[in-house]
Amino acid sequence: MPRGTIDITLPDLTGKRVVVTGASDGMGLGMARQLTAAGAEVIIPVRNQRKGEAAIAAIRHAVAGADVSLRGLDLASLDSVAALGDTLREEGRPIHILINNAGVMRPPNRQTTADGYEIQFGTNHLGHFALVGHLLPLLRAGRARVTSQISIAARRGAINWDDLNWERSYDVMRAYGQSKIAFGLFGLELERRSQAHGWGITSNLSHPGVAPTSLLAARPEIGRGEDTPHIRRIRALSARGILAGTVETAKLPALMAATGPDAKQGALYSPSGLGRLGGPPAEQRLYPPLRSAEEAARVWRASEQLTKVSFPAS
Repeated sequence: MPRGTIDITLPDLTGKRVVVTGASDGMGLGMARQLTAAGAEVIIPVRNQRKGEAAIAAIRHAVAGADVSLRGLDLASLDSVAALGDTLREEGRPIHILINNAGVMRPPNRQTTADGYEIQFGTNHLGHFALVGHLLPLLRAGRARVTSQISIAARRGAINWDDLNWERSYDVMRAYGQSKIAFGLFGLELERRSQAHGWGITSNLSHPGVAPTSLLAARPEIGRGEDTPHIRRIRALSARGILAGTVETAKLPALMAATGPDAKQGALYSPSGLGRLGGPPAEQRLYPPLRSAEEAARVWRASEQLTKVSFPAS
């Protein structure tokens, strides 16, 4: 079935400094390209320098005069996160938009970050939590909008408070769901705390639906030597325009949430098609696991303890 073109128009972002994690390929690269085309200066923090340089070259080929540059970042290392914070604070320039897009999904076995945390929870949530904490002065200076990319996996499930690190009985998909629920609760609590303490930051959430991104493709860095059967099925559905979106449409909810003049703080943006799997981006109701302010505050406290990164009250 032919698929109609789906896109959004970004506002003029000239003079805005934007940081996008996970932008060395896939939908993150598409976000960075579209942001530079709108006039933004885009910073791409990467773990893999070679992939980062290829991404920069692709953006500059597509966007004449693109203002885009690399920094180093491994979200699975809190020392690396702190180092990026040090680098950007030393540069001393306000950040106006932060899109927390990077993530890892379904490693072939239980793995841990450099700090000993289950890799999905440690990368998807704790690494980004620490990054926002280290960048807080720059985000406040830019009165930034922070958009955190969750997943359709956050529709159901809960935080495994009895075993946050999944050391006793590992379930890779429940652990992934936990990482995205925790991350979503953090994004909503960031909004509440910014309002309460006058930080001047606005925070919201997005999810890309289901699309043939690199999350389930071959990922040698986590021991996945070949594409999963799941990603092959998603590619087939996407190519036929059945339910799933594309890499190009998957980037749009985050771009709408991060740049849209009418995008709401504390809201969730996703595809609007059947099952919220594909289609044009739009606001949607928060998933049930994300609706408890008490649970969000608990996640925040636990994250401060685990990362040793604290946010000032004022």
